[in-house]
Amino acid sequence: YLAKLSSVGSISEEETCEKLKGLIQRQVQMCKRNLEVMDSVRRGAQLAIEECQYQFRNRRWNCSTLDTLPVFGKVVTQGTREAAFVYAISSAGVAFAVTRACSSGELEKCGCDRTVQGGSPQGFQWSGCSDNIAYGVAFSQSFVDVRERSKGASSNRALMNLHNNEAGRKAILNNMRVECKCHGVSGSCEFKTCWKAMPPFRQVGNVLKEKFDGATEVEQSEVGSTKVLVPKNSQFKPHTDEDLVYLDSSPDFCDHDLKNGVLGTSGRQCNKTSKAIDGCELMCCGRGFHTDEVEVVERCSCKFHWCCSVKCKPCHRVVEIHTCR
Repeated sequence: YLAKLSSVGSISEEETCEKLKGLIQRQVQMCKRNLEVMDSVRRGAQLAIEECQYQFRNRRWNCSTLDTLPVFGKVVTQGTREAAFVYAISSAGVAFAVTRACSSGELEKCGCDRTVQGGSPQGFQWSGCSDNIAYGVAFSQSFVDVRERSKGASSNRALMNLHNNEAGRKAILNNMRVECKCHGVSGSCEFKTCWKAMPPFRQVGNVLKEKFDGATEVEQSEVGSTKVLVPKNSQFKPHTDEDLVYLDSSPDFCDHDLKNGVLGTSGRQCNKTSKAIDGCELMCCGRGFHTDEVEVVERCSCKFHWCCSVKCKPCHRVVEIHTCR
């Protein structure tokens, strides 16, 4: 819900924390103790929604938000694989945005990762500002996971959410990269300084979308006195910390059902030639589709003029747009 708060400016006063909808009391307390971090949390939530909508733009469920709580409707209150993705990308978004704020010097509580120093076995020098992913992950764990821990983390759904929250953060941790800069006379690489950087958030989204497609259906089991999630089909190999898990089958998302936050696919654009989920047959759930001809204007015959402009002609062409009935 933080992502959709356009009415609140900067979250800079303790009273604002009290007004934030959707937070449980322990999150409100954390908000008051970490006011300077809260704008980053909001940015992370916005990043997560944008990435979710990008990854699912060609599917029946396209990660649409509603003006209600929860913003995805009942889609996230049921233990589906869609809910698994939302929890993972949200947890990753918070970790990513808080880490980015640390590295850019916005926060007093954290800065660059100073543990990455000295020479490396590969012969370069660790220097520059390494992303402080440890701080971002720790904040995401304490702020995002507290919702599940406050319910008592032994329920099926709490275990599922905690697992997927961690899988989201792992998608950043396991894809950290080394970036370097060369030093030497006229650009020669006599020696290099390098630092650790997070992957672009689009890469995090791509990783989690792959995990969504291969998510494991699970059920609760007891190992000694500990409750754990195990694959429902015993022939499936156990999931890892990086995989997404879900408890319930997903609805087909075909029909408009606002009570459950499902917008349906009527009016959605589809691809007439595709046999995949974005194709008209699957996207429109067999209801058929309308075809309209639309004139689009594009830039064409572009020429570079010395110096320094590019001039193009407007080109008109007619395209077919297919929308589900």
